[in-house]
Amino acid sequence: MLRARISSRLLRMARRFCSGGTRERAVNSHAGLVWLHDHAQDLGVDPSRIAIMGDSGGGGVAAGLAIHARDNSGPAIARQILIYPMLDDRNVDPDPELVPFATWSYDDNFTGWNALLGDLRGSDEVPASASPSRIVDPAGLPPAYVEVGELDIFRNEDIEYARRLSAAGVSTELHVHPSVPHAWETFAFSGAVAKRSAEDRIRVISSF
Repeated sequence: MLRARISSRLLRMARRFCSGGTRERAVNSHAGLVWLHDHAQDLGVDPSRIAIMGDSGGGGVAAGLAIHARDNSGPAIARQILIYPMLDDRNVDPDPELVPFATWSYDDNFTGWNALLGDLRGSDEVPASASPSRIVDPAGLPPAYVEVGELDIFRNEDIEYARRLSAAGVSTELHVHPSVPHAWETFAFSGAVAKRSAEDRIRVISSF
């Protein structure tokens, strides 16, 4: 079983528990991290091995939490595991090369970001904890694992985020899976790419 193969502990960022506006979402998710850290001994958790993980919008929440925790003196995060994360509120202009394959469309992205940010979307007032691609200096963030599909509208922002993390001295592992769209494993869960990415995720989760 998956749980038997994982020795670290994860705070998985479920979007329904991290709702609210730009500040509320960061504060709520940070409160969960602080609670887990403070109750680590009772839960049998090693506080030095707490990781955060999220996919799609939840990946954006996890990346935002890593930024918020860094900027607010912790708690320390051992790893951020970002699965095709939604990182940039400015990504609303369709790429004609990706539109035919977009399982998460540009219209979906516009709707999602507007629901979170309202009139702030696209402005200079959006904080990095809400839209992580806005971060000025990624130095000091936790080591990162990032993966995205080649046909995902998040591809470019995820590659750029991983590049900036690496350039800032953050240990970063990036996978761009060829010929697959957003959330590919939910459509072809028995396919080779889905199996390979599942193995990579288990490896990363078990590695610290």
